[in-house]
Amino acid sequence: MKWIYLAGFIACIPIANWLIGNAGTRCIPDGPCLIPVGFGFMAPSGVLAIGLALVMRDMVQQSLGLKWALGAVVAGAALSGFVAPAALALASGLAFLISEAADTAVYTPLRKRGFVLALVASSIVGGIVDSAAFLYIAFGSLDHLAGQVIGKTWAVLAVVTLFYAARRVQDKHAI
Repeated sequence: MKWIYLAGFIACIPIANWLIGNAGTRCIPDGPCLIPVGFGFMAPSGVLAIGLALVMRDMVQQSLGLKWALGAVVAGAALSGFVAPAALALASGLAFLISEAADTAVYTPLRKRGFVLALVASSIVGGIVDSAAFLYIAFGSLDHLAGQVIGKTWAVLAVVTLFYAARRVQDKHAI
């Protein structure tokens, strides 16, 4: 499973960067394509893939270690250069590296108190840091910060719920 987590995490980054420039209900000239995320807020469309990436990052850190997670960020950003403008790929990679520190600071100590708690809390904290860093580096603005945070939180909660349900089914069949 650890290699699936790694491949999934790497793939999420270029997918998100492609979405930002190509899919949304409204595309801003020289800016991101946006989607509604609830409560009247809009966010760059890559937000949903990044919500998955935040959880996958913790799974990579848990199964392979922090160095692998950092390497995956670099690989994902490099692959993004094939599907998105170089500036966007660079902004994405830098934002992920910056948010990795916040994510690790939350995930590592909370992991001892519970896997689901650690995943949710670290992904939300990492998502906030990632959102602010990415929006500022990529677009020079924090205009869609609230939407980014809301969208990533929805995605994180959905992914963690699916992981938790799959784990419960697996544990039930192991008996």
